[in-house]
Amino acid sequence: MKFRLFILCVTVLGLAAGSASLLSQVKSDSTNTLPPGLQWKLPLFTKEGFRSMSLRGDRVIPIGSDRIDVDNIEIMVFSGDKKQTVSTILLSPKASYYAKAAEVKGSGEVRVIRDNGEISGENWQYKRVGEKISIRRNARVVFKEQVTDMLR
Repeated sequence: MKFRLFILCVTVLGLAAGSASLLSQVKSDSTNTLPPGLQWKLPLFTKEGFRSMSLRGDRVIPIGSDRIDVDNIEIMVFSGDKKQTVSTILLSPKASYYAKAAEVKGSGEVRVIRDNGEISGENWQYKRVGEKISIRRNARVVFKEQVTDMLR
């Protein structure tokens, strides 16, 4: 009986040591070895608990501790209050999301939809703080309201 207990203890200790070494290897290589995620969703909320933004994508690939690449990204920006109205929708076939900087970037196409107009183009960046979008190539703006005295 004592011998069986001894064998069991040695086996458990050996497994624990092996799993600790495996766990440390997984932690160090986790960003390189994680498989892509499918049908990814990330809801973001205000301090008061209201939706401020929702990010979705068909496929997400972890690139580093702060970056993920997303296929067919859809970003919905909400009012951040109890009405939870959508103020902006951003669509792009490929983008990179940087969580710490609260930014989304893409070198390809983007389409930004708002009640009062649409913007499209290529080589873009969206900053959550200040809700600022920059389009560096082939920018096209379509207003859905009357523009008066624009040149004055």
